[in-house]
Amino acid sequence: MAKHRCGWCEGDTLYEAYHDEEWGVPVYDDDTLFEFLILETFQAGLSWITVLRKRENFRKAFDYFDYKKIAKYNQKKVDKLLQNEGIIRNKLKVNATITNAQAFMKIQDEFGSFSKYIWGFVDGKPIKNSFKDYRKAPANTPLSDTISKDLKKRGFKFVGSTVIYAHMQATGMINDHEINCFRYNEV
Repeated sequence: MAKHRCGWCEGDTLYEAYHDEEWGVPVYDDDTLFEFLILETFQAGLSWITVLRKRENFRKAFDYFDYKKIAKYNQKKVDKLLQNEGIIRNKLKVNATITNAQAFMKIQDEFGSFSKYIWGFVDGKPIKNSFKDYRKAPANTPLSDTISKDLKKRGFKFVGSTVIYAHMQATGMINDHEINCFRYNEV
């Protein structure tokens, strides 16, 4: 008997594996939170599957999302990234990645970890929604608005409310699996 999955991932094996293994699983590790934040910023204006298909290329190009290294990137490295056909070559997003790595480390200094900071917005516990159809889930919420504004105030770029809501879904801060999806009660 086939498992019922959220409708957005059906029909693509890469999407289904991401859905089944990662999407909505609570992430408390700073390295993984940073990776998702950067991937979500590159997704802005594009589809998630586009980014997902380039994920390994992004990992290699951006030193496996080592934010300490990324924070020190210079113009030579930016130019090299902009020539890399394996990633999304958007100059503003590449530069934002460097800025965001720097801001990420400032949050770590202030809060002890980025995880403590970001999970503090939900008291450390995932919000569990109950949608029958993934298309009923919002693109953003007052909470994602609040987090977005705070991140921008702290110097982050490309962290609009929709990007932040997607980040919250991906990292399990919000469980937006459809209620009849086999992952709904597992995450």
